[in-house]
Amino acid sequence: MNDTTRDPRQVVEVLSEALPYIQRFSGKTVVVKYGGNAMTEDPLIDSFARDIVLMKEVGINPVVVHGGGPQIGELLGKLNIESRFVNGMRITDAETMDVVEMVLGGLVNKGIVNLINQCGGKAIGLTGKDGGQIRARQLQVEQQTPDMAASEIIDIGHVGEVESISTDLIEMLAARDFIPVIAPIGVDESGRSYNINADLVAGKVAEALDAEKLMLLTNVAGLMNTEGEVMTGLSTAQVDAMIADGTIHGGMLPKIRCALDAVKGGVASAHIVDGRVAHATLLEIFTNAGVGTLITDAASTSGVPADTPAD
Repeated sequence: MNDTTRDPRQVVEVLSEALPYIQRFSGKTVVVKYGGNAMTEDPLIDSFARDIVLMKEVGINPVVVHGGGPQIGELLGKLNIESRFVNGMRITDAETMDVVEMVLGGLVNKGIVNLINQCGGKAIGLTGKDGGQIRARQLQVEQQTPDMAASEIIDIGHVGEVESISTDLIEMLAARDFIPVIAPIGVDESGRSYNINADLVAGKVAEALDAEKLMLLTNVAGLMNTEGEVMTGLSTAQVDAMIADGTIHGGMLPKIRCALDAVKGGVASAHIVDGRVAHATLLEIFTNAGVGTLITDAASTSGVPADTPAD
């Protein structure tokens, strides 16, 4: 629908609905993990950049943490470097890590910065190595097959986990109205670089900043119940129970654990957001319905469908 056919009354209603949310979250920090379809489809890329700029304009302090797995794989293929995975994680030797840094810290990061700036924002691109923001350590991966008496440690190279986060640089940039855009590359005390899961980095950054919200853009509608409805308004206790009974499993489990850990670590709320929906971040923050699963540390009823106001 273009501007000539849109009912002006609908526009006013949307703005009116957003007002209390703008008032509530003005001055707060929102950490957004950017990835999936939202990062590869042109209409979604544009809507994401506009969303981030609008958030900043109404007084919210967005911090973007991005992934880039498909782009890394594409460049590795062009360079005839084989991609190998263990438990879904890319084995990252020194040569592969060089490519990871080029793609995440260069191509992808600067592309996001440029898009936000083109929409009128003031974005600054960083990696976790800048200012020593992300102190990392090597991720220990265990693997066990049925014929093995005990698990073995698999060395997957420069794949890391977060040891600590320094927020000085992020807070300085946000205070000067810049939008930090962070590539998930960390460094250990010896200067060795590590590629870290972007969801994990976003969660730890949100905790360190005492953020109001952590938003994880993904390629699914959210966490589903047995009837196939998206659940929202979940408490951490409910999510723990669903992990324990196997309701949450498979590929969704790491993302949910990340959101759960962030809320338990002090973030007011975490959102699993459908990044396939245009303007998903604004819809989740500024409307009653939202477009994903909301997790908080507050008591909840039973995991209400996503069209029920829960924020």
